[in-house]
Amino acid sequence: MVIDTHCDTVLRIVDDDTWLPRYDIRVKTRHMVDLPKLQTGGIDVQVFASYTPGYLLADGRADYAKANSRLLALLNAVRWTVDQNAKSLTLIRSDADIDDAQRDGKIGVMASIEGAYSFSEQTGIELLRQYHDLGVRMLSLTWNYSNALGEGAEGIYKDGTKSSGGLTGLGRAVVAEMNRLGIVVDVSHLNETTFWDVMAATQVPVIASHSSVHALCPHVRNLTDRQIQAIAANGGVVQINYHRPFLSVDPDTATLATVVDHIDAVVVLVGVDHVGLGSDFDGAKMPVGLEDATKVPQITRELLRRGYSEADIHKVLGANTRRLIQDVQALSTAPAASRGPALSPDLESGQDLTRTQPTLSATLTLAPGQALDPDSLAVILDGIRYLPAYDATTGMLSLTPEASFEEKFHVVTFSASDRSGVTTRETRIFHLP
Repeated sequence: MVIDTHCDTVLRIVDDDTWLPRYDIRVKTRHMVDLPKLQTGGIDVQVFASYTPGYLLADGRADYAKANSRLLALLNAVRWTVDQNAKSLTLIRSDADIDDAQRDGKIGVMASIEGAYSFSEQTGIELLRQYHDLGVRMLSLTWNYSNALGEGAEGIYKDGTKSSGGLTGLGRAVVAEMNRLGIVVDVSHLNETTFWDVMAATQVPVIASHSSVHALCPHVRNLTDRQIQAIAANGGVVQINYHRPFLSVDPDTATLATVVDHIDAVVVLVGVDHVGLGSDFDGAKMPVGLEDATKVPQITRELLRRGYSEADIHKVLGANTRRLIQDVQALSTAPAASRGPALSPDLESGQDLTRTQPTLSATLTLAPGQALDPDSLAVILDGIRYLPAYDATTGMLSLTPEASFEEKFHVVTFSASDRSGVTTRETRIFHLP
């Protein structure tokens, strides 16, 4: 099994102006990742990262609403891509889905977030739960810029001012909730202080989804020996990035063999159980010999040439990453999906709405003998929980926002519990003109 834990291909799928999904990867493209290239390269699970660097308001404050809109646009594009190619792709929400994909001859697509710039003190935890509902199973707290969760690799905010303090209180709460939900904590792009704070906060293994070895190439985005040792002690995995400037102090000399040099360095330092592949396809400059996803089998050939056993090669290509996913989900304490009151939203995920102040509604249905807990009813809109209107006669649960929407993409969750505490959540992305 081959698992690649980072590509930026979803950025190539959305329209630059509307942010709507426009470009299907079903046929061969100029991108580093498309369906034919994944099939040729033997990729079994590809993690598609939804990346935003964050946005600023006119007064210089963080624009959380726009960051959320952009992130939802990308997550919507991931789901659209899977739906457009349902015979070949499937969304991975659990480890069991990977087995199902293998059985059905499909490539698994896992959704991740690169840079949580939509998370504010007011919305962070609820947004995380909504993103989880939408299928997000991996998340990096920052990109290079710092945010409300902690310091990024550059140690500055989006406006250029310096940051300090590592992981924030909100960041610690988000890590704890990720652990509970079974979302993999990604430590790539973190400032080193933030990295150590995350390692102290997490109760489950972490991943560095696309980072290489600082000892071979002293770049701020690479991991020191101490960091790699800490990830290994935590049961985590370092996924080697193929970006030329992360591989060699002279990027022009970087080749496929240089990538394997970084794999070797991790193996020598902490053993073969803690290294994997995190290409950064469609978001980086590739070395000679690894120009796109079709070339991934060359890594196997180079590992064989260097004397790696078949069992160890399986670990590097994907078994280590699969183990980490299994461990994170096994340690999740979130309740398993169960049958609470049935909720049927009046909109499909990704649906276009014509009104900028729409009424959002869902029909609630109780099974025979099931009693509703009326205090449990909630509509969560872009990370903020509201008390909805409820008509017990029709079963209609609804919310009309007080103000018109300004951003393009939004997420709404309808939630209800029965008297025994069994909860149902239905979450949808919607789009406005």
